[in-house]
Amino acid sequence: MSRRTPRLFAAALAVGALLLGGCAEKTSNDAPAAGGSSAASFPVTVGKLTLDKRPEKIVSLSPTATEILFAIGAGGQVTAVDDQSNYPPEAPKSDLSGYQPNAEAIAGKSPDLVVVANDLNKIVDQLTALKIPVLLAPAAATIDDTYQQVTDLGALTGHPGEAADVTKKMKDDIATLTGSLPKRAEKLTYYHELGPELYTATSKTFIGSIYALAGLENIADPSDADGKNGGYPQLSQEVIVKANPDFVFLSDTKCCQQSADTVKARSGWAGITAVKNSQIVALDDDIASRWGPRVVDLLRVIVDATAKVPA
Repeated sequence: MSRRTPRLFAAALAVGALLLGGCAEKTSNDAPAAGGSSAASFPVTVGKLTLDKRPEKIVSLSPTATEILFAIGAGGQVTAVDDQSNYPPEAPKSDLSGYQPNAEAIAGKSPDLVVVANDLNKIVDQLTALKIPVLLAPAAATIDDTYQQVTDLGALTGHPGEAADVTKKMKDDIATLTGSLPKRAEKLTYYHELGPELYTATSKTFIGSIYALAGLENIADPSDADGKNGGYPQLSQEVIVKANPDFVFLSDTKCCQQSADTVKARSGWAGITAVKNSQIVALDDDIASRWGPRVVDLLRVIVDATAKVPA
């Protein structure tokens, strides 16, 4: 788990979101992957990246990409992952960094495919100059972006059928979860906490879109209505107390040891509905900050928590 401060964590999330419009080698809905049938076939093209044969030495510098690669059955082809890729446990964790990528260190792994979430240090250009194939799979803005990345990685790794199975299961599970939502006259409201410095995410972010699937209203939206904070504003105690959210979701339980008890102890928070009704939900930091298949687990936690409130 990253030990970065909440401020840096929020900044990193914002950078990832902004990079959705950045690099030519990124996964793209308007450049569908070749070889999308259930049988693997090469060469395969995704965006401007073409692989002539199935990669057998994949380096992932993205925890989300690592999760996707193992979910689609390509784990055996992954030879090294970055220092933040802690799931699944069998992922070959290394000292490589996705936040300070070093082209020489990456090249030392002799990869035939590198997957990154951010083009920091212009790592895409550096690896391309070394004739190392690299895919930029940036932070998803919507669940459809996740499906596309699963599809693209399935095609590039020779697992298109398994990738199709993963996306189908995700869609089916999400449909089941959202189909079970109670009908409410008014939406329940929530505050999603990135860190105790009160950084949060609006509905315009990927995490915000997941809460929207659960039918919830985000109290942070007015604080970044113009989008100047990239969807990740820092709120004040006063704004949160005044908004009086029905739920508080904590994605800073590992990094910052936040819990229902620490929230209840905050000055002025005792009158918030979420505190009064014990509707403070601890999330897994890692699952809440990634956009891979486990996003279904996140949605399930949100739906299960809110379903306990009578419609």
